[in-house]
Amino acid sequence: MTRLGESEPPSPLTKPRRTAAVTFILLTIFIDVLGIGLVIPVLPELVKQMVGGKAYTAGRYLGVIMASYSLMQFMLAPLVGALSDRFGRRPILLASMFGFGVNFLIQGFAPTIEWLFLGRLIAGVMGASFTTANAYIADVSNADTRARNFGFVGMMFGLGFIVGPALGGFLGAFSLRLPFFVAAALALINGLYGYFILPESLSPEHRGPLRLSKANPLGSIGFLRSYPFVAALVVPFVLASLAQRGLENVWVLHTGFRYGWSALTNGMTLGLVGLMAALVQGGLVRPVIHRFGPRRVAVFATLVSATAFLGYALAESGWMVPPIIIFGSLGGLAGPAIQSMVAESVEAGDQGKVQGALTSLVSLTNIIAPVLFASGLFSYFTSGAAGFIFAGAPFLLGSGLLFAAAAALASVFAKFEVPATDADAS
Repeated sequence: MTRLGESEPPSPLTKPRRTAAVTFILLTIFIDVLGIGLVIPVLPELVKQMVGGKAYTAGRYLGVIMASYSLMQFMLAPLVGALSDRFGRRPILLASMFGFGVNFLIQGFAPTIEWLFLGRLIAGVMGASFTTANAYIADVSNADTRARNFGFVGMMFGLGFIVGPALGGFLGAFSLRLPFFVAAALALINGLYGYFILPESLSPEHRGPLRLSKANPLGSIGFLRSYPFVAALVVPFVLASLAQRGLENVWVLHTGFRYGWSALTNGMTLGLVGLMAALVQGGLVRPVIHRFGPRRVAVFATLVSATAFLGYALAESGWMVPPIIIFGSLGGLAGPAIQSMVAESVEAGDQGKVQGALTSLVSLTNIIAPVLFASGLFSYFTSGAAGFIFAGAPFLLGSGLLFAAAAALASVFAKFEVPATDADAS
């Protein structure tokens, strides 16, 4: 949203090129997420093989490995966002595409847990580029298309997680390392494609100076105070992100332990998660947000997610999980609703820094979540140390965090005046 009396800054791309750019960046996100999804069903089992332990032992190692990924993302996402504000989105995106390919090769060839750890560190560096992808979408969107385009971003994530985990589970049945090599090939091909096709989205006149205070993790988060409404969203954003990151880190460990699911079954189930995300975010985001406004949608969707997490915690049989996934997919409406509100509240030259700060917050929760949910709760409540076995403990905590996030969102919206777009929607 621009300041009162100012016109929205024009994109450096014409409308046809802007449409083509959105299409390409969405394809880029899809391929990147596809590569990540490929390794999800096999990484916990590969860690388990390397450490020669049981599920709770693998959980301890996996938590540390996943936390290292997010530590790098947390440290570097603000710098990546600030660099894209200074030098443009294109060079940052291209570097990340090729870097992803190298990272997957290292993980695929990793002979020991230490090499796998190194690969995840590099993956964290390259994963910081999702900041730039979000800023790119903000660059080429206007008030009428922001919610739709961020919904398409969610749809690409969903599509990537339809094909990626399912294909990864299938490939993992032949070799646990094969998905890493396929992911590397996809990332490198994507980088070559982007080198010849991807246009720049941020014109020179809208680029800002590179300030180190805005390019470090804590400094970039502090920068959010420049936008009070965005800063107020930090608490519910962090609570919801912590819950979601916890689910992602324990899902395969949990279903393997509780239901005896194989990599293929996990891949197919995660594919269902992606399918539902694609359907909801690709088909429902724009009409639902337009009809009810992003504020109502954000609170409702967060409550849906909280209820779904409670269902995962209490589901005693594997057949109960798919219906919960279908119901819980409505929770995916929260992300685009919040992103559209953030994008409308931020000046064009600050989109990268703000998105970098938000990515850093996500990464911060993903440093905590693997240790808390996998190394901590899952390992403790499946090892017998508690005196009883309760594999659903991480999801019970996640549910509580999401209910708290919904309450925090309602409090923020009560404090800040409803913008005209929300008022019109009601």
